Amino acid sequence: MRIMIVDDEVIIRTGLAKVIKWKEIGIELLQPAASAEEALRRLPEEHPHILLTDIRMKHMNGLQLAEKAKEIIPEIETIILSGYDDFVFMQQAIRQGVSDYLLKTSRPEEIMKTVLQVKQRIEEKWKHHNQDQYKNKEIRNRLFEQWIIGGETTAVDSALLSEYLPHLFPSKNAGESKLQIYVITAEGWGESTAAMSLLLFAVDNMLHELLKCETLIYKQRIVVGIRKEQGAELNIYPSTALNKIEQLLKCKVWLSLGEMVHQAEDLHKSYTTADYAFSYKPILEKSILDYSDIALRKGGKTVCTHEEELELSAILLEDDSIALKGWVQRYMQPELDDPQMTIESLQSMIRSAALSAHRWLERVLTATGRGGNIDEQISPLVINRGTIFKDVLFQHLLALMELYHHRLAGGQATHTQKAMAYIQQNLGNDVGLQQVAKFVHLHPNHLSEVFKKEAGMTFGDYVTRQKIGRAMEILTVSPAKIAEIAGVVGFEDIKYFSQVFKKFTGKTPSEFREEATQHLGQTPKP
Repeated sequence: MRIMIVDDEVIIRTGLAKVIKWKEIGIELLQPAASAEEALRRLPEEHPHILLTDIRMKHMNGLQLAEKAKEIIPEIETIILSGYDDFVFMQQAIRQGVSDYLLKTSRPEEIMKTVLQVKQRIEEKWKHHNQDQYKNKEIRNRLFEQWIIGGETTAVDSALLSEYLPHLFPSKNAGESKLQIYVITAEGWGESTAAMSLLLFAVDNMLHELLKCETLIYKQRIVVGIRKEQGAELNIYPSTALNKIEQLLKCKVWLSLGEMVHQAEDLHKSYTTADYAFSYKPILEKSILDYSDIALRKGGKTVCTHEEELELSAILLEDDSIALKGWVQRYMQPELDDPQMTIESLQSMIRSAALSAHRWLERVLTATGRGGNIDEQISPLVINRGTIFKDVLFQHLLALMELYHHRLAGGQATHTQKAMAYIQQNLGNDVGLQQVAKFVHLHPNHLSEVFKKEAGMTFGDYVTRQKIGRAMEILTVSPAKIAEIAGVVGFEDIKYFSQVFKKFTGKTPSEFREEATQHLGQTPKP
């Protein structure tokens, strides 16, 4: 695509010609014109697609030039450049169908973006006016997507590959070579779909200038196919390409490298490995992600430990979002820094922590008499590709915490329910009246009165019932010694524990275990 700069000030036209690396964004710069008259003389022969012209020139201004240029080349697009922020000129330019209006004070990157937007519009018009060319591009894109992204090698007519994807499938026998797929994305021109689309369009243009490659813009990324002949180096290294693109387009670029392959049939494998490496973008602070490095990782921690679960449960019970965020940071950061960490191990860690929080919520709701199917009220944990893992976990835990405290909010019963939840969470530790009253911010005597009224039993009876209930659960599923179970639920004296247990259940701990295991079809442990 060709552009002609028109300005009667030599400093402006030579500056515009040099300040932007036109070739690297896929634009052929014609010799700048010193006047509108010169431009009109050259238009029929040089046939530019875009005019970038000053609006104030001697004899004939830019708007007049744009109008006459349309008569010579009806499809030409004109960008007006003015040293004056003149609304009248702008209105006239819009009425005459001028493509864009820029100030001379615009930064080079703003001018470049505008030219690229016009180029994008021109190419869209070409699609409609040149059906054959449009059809060819559609065939090319479909072949690329089927063979490389979809791996549908048997569904593709291989004879078409060398015609439509010559850099990957040369028509002549190119001898032994290596093939590789890159996945590229870029940010920095805005978050709107149009801005992202324009930036990828610009990066794609530059890639074809820097590399002998085949590309496809696919799902807000650019998939790039490279063939490297034996004994020859790529004409540019990935890091060099990234630096050039970032410097010229004033953006941030990420690139992932797939596995190097030798057969065209394995290009899909190179793509899937590049795609997998790309999934590490939100985790690793690297511009270039190489699958060959990531594939060596063995995986890190995958479960939330008992100690971490206890700390999390205490924070959830306290309704402290700041402490919760701190816990997530402490839980996740060591694994994010672990050179053996993988996406899979991180996802397992997140699910383990979420499961711990679900268990906590079920326990406290049951303890306060508010049990039920909580899954219907909680959005499922979804770990989407490209999300920040720490944020995903924090938001899920925060939703659980807010659900619990919303249920218990308001009214005097809140103190009793919070006390019940605290007791359930801390069985085996200090759950005496003084400690629990301190947690719910009530005087012990007042808590004792409120608790009996709301729970229908004394504070002491409730604590004992919870301890015995927990002991019954453990006896049913664990072969631990009776003394160990007594300690877990807060009894230091095993004889006293056995007496209390029999008082509540009518059986000794050993008798209860034997009956429970027989009922489950198990053989009692000695």
